[in-house]
Formats: sequence, structure tokens, C-alpha cells
Amino acid sequence: MRSLGLMLAAWVAVLIGSGAAAQLPAGENAIAVRLVAEDSTPAAGETVTLAFVMTPKEGWHGYWQNPGDAGVPPSAEWTLPQGVTAGPLQFPVPERLTIAGLMNYVYEGPYAQLVELDVPEGLTPGTPLPLRARLDYLACTDEICVPQRANVALDLTVGEAGGVPERRAEFDAYREALPRPLGSEARFERADGRFRLAVPIPASMEVGDAYFYPATEGAVDYAAPQSVSRSGDTLIVETAAGREDALGAVEGVLALGGGQGLALTATPGTVPPAGVALDAEAQSFGGGALLAALAGALIGGLLLNIMPCVFPILSLKALSLAKIGGDERAARHEALAYAAGAVLTCLLLGGALLGLRAGGAAVGWAFQLQDPRVILFLLLLVTGISLNLAGLFELPSLAIGNRLAKSGGNAGAFWTGALAAFVATPCTGPFMGAALGAALVLPTLAALAVFAGLGLGLALPFILIGFIPALRRKLPKPGPWMGHLRRILSLPMFLTALGLAWILGRQSGVDGMALGLAATLVLGLGLWWVGRRQGGGRAWLPLAPAAAAALAAVIFVPSAHAPAVARAETTLEAEPFSEARLEALRAGDQPVFVYFTADWCVTCKVNEKVALERQEVAEAFEARDVAVLVGDWTRNDPAIGRFLAKHGRSGVPLYLYYAPGEAPEMLPQILTPDRLIETVG
Repeated sequence: MRSLGLMLAAWVAVLIGSGAAAQLPAGENAIAVRLVAEDSTPAAGETVTLAFVMTPKEGWHGYWQNPGDAGVPPSAEWTLPQGVTAGPLQFPVPERLTIAGLMNYVYEGPYAQLVELDVPEGLTPGTPLPLRARLDYLACTDEICVPQRANVALDLTVGEAGGVPERRAEFDAYREALPRPLGSEARFERADGRFRLAVPIPASMEVGDAYFYPATEGAVDYAAPQSVSRSGDTLIVETAAGREDALGAVEGVLALGGGQGLALTATPGTVPPAGVALDAEAQSFGGGALLAALAGALIGGLLLNIMPCVFPILSLKALSLAKIGGDERAARHEALAYAAGAVLTCLLLGGALLGLRAGGAAVGWAFQLQDPRVILFLLLLVTGISLNLAGLFELPSLAIGNRLAKSGGNAGAFWTGALAAFVATPCTGPFMGAALGAALVLPTLAALAVFAGLGLGLALPFILIGFIPALRRKLPKPGPWMGHLRRILSLPMFLTALGLAWILGRQSGVDGMALGLAATLVLGLGLWWVGRRQGGGRAWLPLAPAAAAALAAVIFVPSAHAPAVARAETTLEAEPFSEARLEALRAGDQPVFVYFTADWCVTCKVNEKVALERQEVAEAFEARDVAVLVGDWTRNDPAIGRFLAKHGRSGVPLYLYYAPGEAPEMLPQILTPDRLIETVG
């Protein structure tokens, strides 16, 4: 019946459209179509993503894979070279359009339908790949419909492995519009003419304008209103049932608002009673969620102070306040300047993160550390600070001498706070993960308040010392021992620099690491020259060529684009993460442990050494046949970024355990061997 209805709709569209076609210029479609490829030189044996880029004229719309009560879905016919295969069309999250009581699932603005193209193995570089496609689709306004056909062509060439897709950012935006896989099984039931759907979604995840788009025909009454409620970690959708009453499974997309959605497959099962209406939940979301996120950011920022790259800076600035003595005004000014630097830096990083995500990029907290140029800049900066602490030269803004007691100390405190916030970004510890994840779904001003709370938490110890004289009096009295402590504190900074050099090698390869170490050596020699002549009128001039060479290295450091692989050093037998592999393992009823890490993430590295690489953990996983997937986010991977966001996280680490047939369990961000063994037991 549905197929017959579509055929009748198509014939009606042809009859109506015959008059409408005359309104279009000759040879011009109401929805223009372009075929583009993410990579014009894919390697043999790889998969390249293509896009039918659809641009409707004003007032026109195209249709989703299930058009609803009326319309015709698009279809593509391919003419491809031997051995090349094209997958099905992948559709972005649609929109709703009601015309004369009929519900249509449509696209009223520009959109892209993606296709995965498999290039066979064995082709030599330079082999041409001519692609030809015919796309048939229906274009409509509120009054008329016109069947359209676009014949498109695209010529690719087989290239070398490891190339960089030239349209990566453009296709990242297209993928951002696609629904994400739910990652767990939904349930549905039909009773008394009602269709009820239960979708597992964490209660911490904000949902806006929720709506279920059924891809399975006849599952629901398309034009009937839908009510959405939440019961704990389950979202419940209720609406009128469709004509089909013997469905083994229902597929579709749950839209979450803001163009986001989850692709799901629901099987028959028990659906809990309706919970809190989503509209009521949304009204109460702002205050409570914002306060919780602010508290998490404040505590998380406070805990960052014990990180090896932050603690020396905080220690020296705290001791500098002891030298101020009873000058309350100077102490408070320095404390406020330090806090201003930390808060402003977190606001700038948070604002950049929100802006990039709004533009379609799947990035998260510490996104800047996925760029080897930023890592090299940090390496040079931390090395300079280390040499300063070791006494090789004196930098007025960081020195602990009398300058800090004068007005110039405020500027030094500000930049020190900014530096502390910037170098602390690799860490996502307890409380921070949920807080920063919530920031990505809160309104912009509320999200920026969360990022400001992170900077305030980082600066809180210094604020307390600056504003509470009793705390300053408990600090040791200034003396010669401060010089020795300063040199001791240079050791963790040197270790931080060593770690940054290792990260640079992971991101940029041996050549990049060699260039970075050479730039560090040149900068060190320049600083040594300055230290030898410190006090003269032009002592800093010899540093200019060294700084120029270091800047050139930062600009031209290469970036290694090889895909990330699972860690070889872990005792767990792990595979690289992909959502397809996760779904395949879960379909086989195998327990799965998924963790996301990055070389620049201090918390991740500690967890790996303390818990994940323990022999007893490996034995427990092996005894229970637990599959392990590793998502490496050292370099930007939009697929991982989207998966993290789907689980309410903006950064790593993230640890998930999938028991057979159950929703994923999110483990804490600080792991222990006992916690892992207990989880899989």
C-alpha cells in the first residue's frame, strides 16, 4: 500500500509539475545538485566520501529517505569503474513541514547526502576513476511539485596512502548534520492504537526540540502529534500508531534540536511509563544544570593546581606574596591580576571552542593541543620557564625578586595566570568532564560562565592567599632557601618540556621532533647569552635571531597525518575505535570496554600506567572475553569528537563499558585496577 501510495504521489507530482516546470528557466532544476569528493586522490583499498550537495531555490524543498505522508524519496543510479562500489545515501537530520494536514519530512535549505565509495585494492597511483551518477528526486513548494533528474560526473585519480583530504573541513560539517548512531538498543511497544518508544539517553544530556522521524514505513501516524518525556536515563516518545502492526524492528532518527539527531533501531520490548514532560524539564534545566556545571568547573579548576606543569608556577607566585608582607593592597591586586589572567584565558579558549563547534567542527576541550604548532610553542615556552627557574637568566615578569612587590608585579601576575591556564588544558580531571560537557549544550552565555568558573577555580588558591593575611603568615619567611626551591621547581617543568617533545614526535614524526629540539636548543643558547650579559642596556638583543628561528620552526613544523592506532604498549589486546566496530561487537553480544585517550592528556597517561596496563586487569578482561577499543584523540578526529559529545563530554579521558544488551556504563575519570575488575565482573 505504501509503495502504491508513493507511485500515485509520483504520478500526481508529474501532472502538477508539468505546469510548474514551465516556471523554471530551461535546463535549470529547482534544487541544484553538485557531486563532490572529500579526497580527489584516494588510495587503493581506501574508502572516500562523496556528497550530493543539494541547494534548493527559495521556497522549494527536497525530501528525506522517508518523505512522510506525501512525496518521493531520492534515488541514485551509478556508473562506476570496475571494482568500485558505492554505498547507500546517508541523509542529514530532516525537518517537519505540514501542508493541508499532511506531514512531510523535508529539507528547506541547503543540505548534503553522503555516499561512501570503496576503491578496490591493487590499483596503481595515477589510475583514473571516472564516476557518473543519475540522481532522481522530487522538488516541491507548498503548492506544486516537480520531478527532477540530475546527471552528475566526477573524475578522481588513485593516489598514495596517507594523503590529506582537501575538503576535510567541508565534509566534517556535512557529517555533523548526519544523525549519530545511538550506540545502544531502543525499545518500542504498540497498545490501544498508541506507539511508544523508549530511547536510552543519559539524564545529564540536554535535549531540545525532540521528535522521532520513523524510517520504517507505517510505524507511526506521521501527522499525529508526539509527546516526549524523560524517566531517568530514558527518553520516552508517544504518538498514534501507524498501519503496520507486525513490526519486528523500527528504525528512525530521534532529533534532539539544533540539527542534531540519533539514528536508532528499536526492537519490541517493555517501555516504562511516561516521565517528566520534556517541555517542563527544559524549563527547569537552566538554573540547576548551570549551578552544577559551575560547581564542577570550579572544583575541577582547583584540582588542576596540583598538575606538574602548574604547581611550580602557583608555588612561586604564592611565595612572592609572602615577600609583600603586610601590604594588603598589593597582595590583593596581584591575586586579582592572576585570577584575571586565568579566567580570561579560559574564556578565550572556551569561546574559540564554541565558535568552532558552531561552524561544524567536531572539537573539544584542549583542541589546540591537537595542532603540533601549538605543542612546539608550548615546548619553547616551558623550556624558557624551566631555564628561568634554574637561574640561567632572569625574566622580570616571572622573577621572585623585589619587582613583584612593586606595581610591575600586577602585569607579571596577570601573564602568569594566563600561562597557568594555558598549560593546564591537557588535564581533564574529576568534576571537569561533566562540567565542560554540559557547557557544550548550555546557552552561549551560560557556557562561557562555566569556562570562567574553570579559570576561577584554577586561581582560587592564589586569591585566598592574597585576600587572607592569616594564610600568607603561614607561608615560610623569605630567605636564601627560596632560590634553592626555585631551582628544585624547575625539575617538573623540565619534565613537562620532555613530555611535550615526546608529544610533538607522536604528532609530527621524527622530523618534527628533530626540528622542535633544534629550535629549543637555539632558544636555550639565546637565553644563555642573555643570562651571561644580564644587566646591560642591550642584553636582550642577541635573543632576537634565536626567537625568529624558533618562530619559523613553529610555523613550518610538519604534521604527521597517519591514522592513529591502538597503543602497542598496553597489556590489553585493543583495537582502534570506530562506531561500526563497536556496533559489530555489540551485535555479537560481546562485552566491550571503550576508552578515549590522547598523548597530551596527563590524566589519561596516569590512568593507563596505574590501571589499564596492570596484568591483573588484563587477566580479568581476558577471562570474561571483553573486547577493548581505543579512541586516540591526540590528533583531531571528528568521529571521536562527535562520539564524545554524544555522551556529554567535551574532552578526554572517557571510559565506557558495554555489557551485553545493556546501556553503556560511564566509569569515573580516575581509574583503579579494582574498579575495572569490578566493572567487568
